[in-house]
Amino acid sequence: MGLLLGLDIGTTGVKALVIDDSGHTLGRHTVEYPLLIPKPGWAEQDPATWWTATITAIGSVLAEAGVKGADIAGIGLSGQMHSSVFLDEHDEVIRPALLWCDGRTTKQRYWITERVGGDAEMRRLVSNPPLEGFTLPKVIWLRDEEPANFRRLKTLLLPKDYVRFRLTGEKLMEVADASGTAMFDVANRVWSEELMRKVDLPMDILVPVRESVAECGRISRDVAAMTGLREGIPVAGGGGDNACGAVGTGIVREGRVLASLGTSGVVFAHTDTVKVDPDLRAHTNCHSVPNRWCLMGVMLSAGGSLRWLRDVVADSERASASQSGQDPYDVMAEEAAKAPIGSEGLVFLPYLSGERTPHRDANARGAFVGLSLRHGREHLMRCVFEGITFGMRDSLSIMRELGLHISEIRATGGGARSAFWRQMQADVYGVPVVTVNASEGPAFGAALMGGVCSGMFSDLADASDALVKIVSVSEPIPSNVSRYEEWYERYRALYPALKQEFANVATMVEKHSQ
Repeated sequence: MGLLLGLDIGTTGVKALVIDDSGHTLGRHTVEYPLLIPKPGWAEQDPATWWTATITAIGSVLAEAGVKGADIAGIGLSGQMHSSVFLDEHDEVIRPALLWCDGRTTKQRYWITERVGGDAEMRRLVSNPPLEGFTLPKVIWLRDEEPANFRRLKTLLLPKDYVRFRLTGEKLMEVADASGTAMFDVANRVWSEELMRKVDLPMDILVPVRESVAECGRISRDVAAMTGLREGIPVAGGGGDNACGAVGTGIVREGRVLASLGTSGVVFAHTDTVKVDPDLRAHTNCHSVPNRWCLMGVMLSAGGSLRWLRDVVADSERASASQSGQDPYDVMAEEAAKAPIGSEGLVFLPYLSGERTPHRDANARGAFVGLSLRHGREHLMRCVFEGITFGMRDSLSIMRELGLHISEIRATGGGARSAFWRQMQADVYGVPVVTVNASEGPAFGAALMGGVCSGMFSDLADASDALVKIVSVSEPIPSNVSRYEEWYERYRALYPALKQEFANVATMVEKHSQ
């Protein structure tokens, strides 16, 4: 029996997963590592920590699964997107990696946009804006702020591709993760030479790119000796964590959309053709499914808003949960269910960390609008659930504007565990919301790519369809759909009305913090 190994190089740790050819999990193991915050708004990690954690995770998961390294037929890699690894001519790491959540590059973001010729040119060349979290602004920051380090730069890699280099000796990237660098011509699945010329960066810092299911190296003899894996196991290209997570939940055919509610919220849609938002509110990337693409919207504080509510407001719910042995979020959902749709006029804007989709506004902030003496705890609870769901709906609205037909939402994360929230999502989105049997996240999707690469599966979409099964369906209730439609329009009207005041408040905060 052939087995597959999936590795997810995340922000908080490496997750290793072993599955069989039926998709059953035989073992899982996570090794955590720290996030470095050298200054407010900065976020870094030492790539060496990813490597040591990977080696430990591989050995541990093989032991937990009770299998031999020789039983692994293929390996797939997933990882945090956008984060930069800078290597010198000796393939040594020059400095800690700047992570996807690092916000130091605002000046570089605006410089790039102006230098390239505006949003329209960015859209033409790479289908996306150069947001602070993306890789290109990080390279320009290195050039601007650490010129000595920039002069040493010979190779640019992303986290999982650095780990691949250490596993196989191959310096390669794949199309899904490359799409998030703001240097990649997404429509044509190649690096954009024109963009690199416009920002005065050399092409030779970029490594060759392949499809996600293609073989991108084999386990080296040294790594085999360190881990117990067999020398020569093929390693697939893999993908960024969002693309791998989508594959692992069956988002491999048009019409299916993933709604992932973790700390952030991600809406990920498979598309058979390239679709680019004229206003660049949503991201257009290459999918890990060969020659297919995806649209992606990102909320910065989805589950993060709910966690804030739990920690700051929900004292009684947390106490009740502690006494009954329940999850506090379940108790909060029970309380929210007591209030009617629309929370009797109370609307919550979930912009506690600014917002990416659809507003691209770091100054946006959370707000309760419509608060009155009528409102109680149940209204506060419900309006936060509603505000998060409306924020996810914003991404779906953009996708529909671009002509994407959405037939089904596959929910994962916190939004999948609560029947109350699944029904709310179905009613707000206006389409069925389903859950699936796959709950292992990006590592599972990466493992499937290893299966295609090794020949265990002939096709990624067929492999995903065969192993990922629907386990629950929440159908939209027509009367609820129409009521939510009205409240969603009120929600959408609030950000434009408050946008300037958000900026004014940010200016005042900065002024008085100096």
